[in-house]
Order: sequence, then structure tokens, then C-alpha cells
Amino acid sequence: MHRNSQSRALPKDVTSALVGRHLLATPEWNISLRSVWHSIVAAEQLSFHRAASVLGTDQSVVSRKIRALEDQLGVSLFERNRAGVRLTRAGKEFINQAKSALSDLDYAVKSARCAGNGSRGQLRIGFFCSLAAGFLRQLLVEFARAHKTVTIDVSHGAPRDHIQQIRDRAMDIAFFTGHPELPDCDVELLWHERVFCVVPEGHPLGSVEAVDWSRLRNETFIVSHDEPGPEIHEYLIMRLATVGFHPKIRRLAVCRESLIHLVAMGFGLTLTSESTIATPFRGVMFKPICGQTDVLPCVGVWSPANDNPALRRFVSLARALKTARAAARPE
Repeated sequence: MHRNSQSRALPKDVTSALVGRHLLATPEWNISLRSVWHSIVAAEQLSFHRAASVLGTDQSVVSRKIRALEDQLGVSLFERNRAGVRLTRAGKEFINQAKSALSDLDYAVKSARCAGNGSRGQLRIGFFCSLAAGFLRQLLVEFARAHKTVTIDVSHGAPRDHIQQIRDRAMDIAFFTGHPELPDCDVELLWHERVFCVVPEGHPLGSVEAVDWSRLRNETFIVSHDEPGPEIHEYLIMRLATVGFHPKIRRLAVCRESLIHLVAMGFGLTLTSESTIATPFRGVMFKPICGQTDVLPCVGVWSPANDNPALRRFVSLARALKTARAAARPE
């Protein structure tokens, strides 16, 4: 058996949290964990004297605690002689089971503490933007690298669905664009993304560095029926519609990826956010809109009643990343 004295001390997590308490409190027995641990060390050392040396206490203390434990159990755990001690049949059975129980208990204490401080657990994240590049991608990568024991579940979907899941405690935090009014949730602006126009290769706008809205008035736009189609539709109306003029916008029952492929096929132009442009799409070009106000606020939303420690750590990292990116931005 291993006789390293450092390994013989009662595990710190068990000692600090449970010594002086009881494994169970029943009318039948009431056993001290320290007495059990003294017996385990004595069984490994085959000597009360050596066990006392390993434990950093007096032999009389070890002998007294083991004798009290035997009295409580109603059996002898050790045969004592001048050469030392050895386990009885009942002692072998007890020590084997006690080792397993203490190991399980130590693991339970450590697991509870990890879950309580956010170093282990689960984090459920909803998002609607692209993860190809940008703030959210960096945030997820850095958090996952720093918290390898936290299981991260991500869900792509519409903001309205994610907000309800946050209220139902089925999701911890969600990210989307805009400034939603949610009195029952914490909403924090974390980053901005520029708006880009998606044009097919060979289009006249492909030769310009940035696109002005005046050059888009006579273009046909395509948007999806589902999110973010309605949001893009509203954005186009806000930027292009005037008295007596309404932009040409077609709503199609396709996903965002298919929409960009349809742009390449000549069905029309569309808009997207900055994080999307890192994804390679054949046959299209991404041109920034040159208006200074054409940036999208991106927020994180969570419930203030959510006590998930992993969420608190995630929000703290998001705030730190926001500060770092702001400091690195050129004046």
C-alpha cells in the first residue's frame, strides 16, 4: 500500500465541510468521519503508532477514536498485539466499504463546490447572429477554453422564442440585435456590427468600396419570411422609403444561407450583418453600407433571477471582452 504521509491526511474538502458532522443521523448509529479515517490509516499502516505519525497526532488519540468506533459498531475492527495491529474479518469488510464511501463523499463535496462557483455545470446560450466571426465567436471560444468542465449548449433561433425560454429558465442567455424593452430581463449592449449589402459578382456595385443608399433605391431586395427577414424588411423601409416611393422587396420562404445563394443567382440583393461576411459564399460580394448610422447594436439578454454561477462568469467575461475591444479600437 502507498505509505506517502501526505496522502494520509483526510481530504481537505471532506475535512473542512464535514468533520464534526455525521454521515447519517439515525437512532441506530452516529459515527464521526474522523474516527473512520483514523481506522483506515491504521489499517494501512498496521500500527496505531505509525498511523498517529502519519496523521500528525498522538497514538492515544488514534487508539481512543478507534476504540470508540468499535464500541459504536459493536464489533472489533483490529486484533492488537505487541507487533502492531491487523484487521479482523469484520474490520476488513468495514474498511473496504468505508474507503469507497469516503471517496464518493469527497467527490460529492467537490462536485457541489464546482457547480456552486461555476467551474462545472451547464450554460445554455441562444443566438441569432452568425458565429463565423466577431464578438460572440470570440466570447464562446475564450469561455470554453477557460471553463472546460462547463457544458455549453447553443441554440440558434428567433429572439422572441429565446426570450420566452429565458423567462421559463430553459435558457441562460441570448444574443440578438436591437434594443428590446424587457422590464423583467437584464439587457446589456455588448457590441456593434456594420450592415453589409450582398450583391452578385458582376453587379455594378461590385466595383465600389462602400454602398450609398441612394444607389440602392432602384434595386430589388429579397428577404426571408422568417427571422431576420422581417427585421431586414423594416430596415430597408426605414432607409429607402419616401413619400410616393416604396422599395421593391420580395419575401421568400428560405433560410439565410439559401437567400445569399439566391443573390448569387441574380434574384436580387439582400442585407446582412458584419459577422456573416467571414463565411465564404460563391458568386457574391459583401459591400458595407457607408452611412454612419448603419450599425446594429447587439445585446445580451438574461434573467436577473437566474443564479447559475456559470452564467455570472460568462457575463463577466463578456463585459471584459467588450472593454478590451473598446480599448483596442483606434481613435
